[in-house]
Amino acid sequence: MKITVKKVAFASAEPEIDAIETAFDSEKIEWNPVGCINWKEYPCKPEVSFRIMHSESEIYIQYKVRQQGVRAVYDFDGDSKPWTDDCVEFFTTPSPTCGKYFNLEMNCIGHGIFCYGPDRFHRFSCDGPVVSRIRRHASLGSTPINLKGEVEWSLTVAIPKELYSVAGDEIPSFSGRTVPANFYKCGDDTDTPHYLSWNPIATPAPDFHCPEYFGELSFE
Repeated sequence: MKITVKKVAFASAEPEIDAIETAFDSEKIEWNPVGCINWKEYPCKPEVSFRIMHSESEIYIQYKVRQQGVRAVYDFDGDSKPWTDDCVEFFTTPSPTCGKYFNLEMNCIGHGIFCYGPDRFHRFSCDGPVVSRIRRHASLGSTPINLKGEVEWSLTVAIPKELYSVAGDEIPSFSGRTVPANFYKCGDDTDTPHYLSWNPIATPAPDFHCPEYFGELSFE
């Protein structure tokens, strides 16, 4: 799959979250489904979609989810395990020459990890000062939560592009480039474990660390 990522302008290099959310609507940024069930053993399919845009300095992603029940235990970044909670994720390979892909994983209350490496077994987790620069707003708040019944929630994140250079590689401008990426929704320890992706994955068991199955983001 391939998406064109619209470039937008803000008065500030780091706009407030409410300005970002307003721009998603005013710029008519389209929603894209995270709806691929890749493993028949996990048929649960929450309604998940995302939309994405970028500015000269940042990448903006907004997720919306409707599901039965919601769980979030981790209320801190860094050493947390957001994938065990109700979690949305963004994986991308920012440079064709660095040999690394990055994974941003945030639970439904906006806490998580930002890591990089060549494969799932050799990854470096960025520390608190780096992760804290990723601004985010979760509609469910920021404290642990465990709800039953139908729940709707959203998460908006703003990622400074320069963070993709923390691995020591020079990352070329995103503007005008096509970048491999995938988007996910999971919940390993939820009442009904599930593993959804935007671009389909053809592995025998759940595995999001598969750059060979990334789709494409074409940045204006």
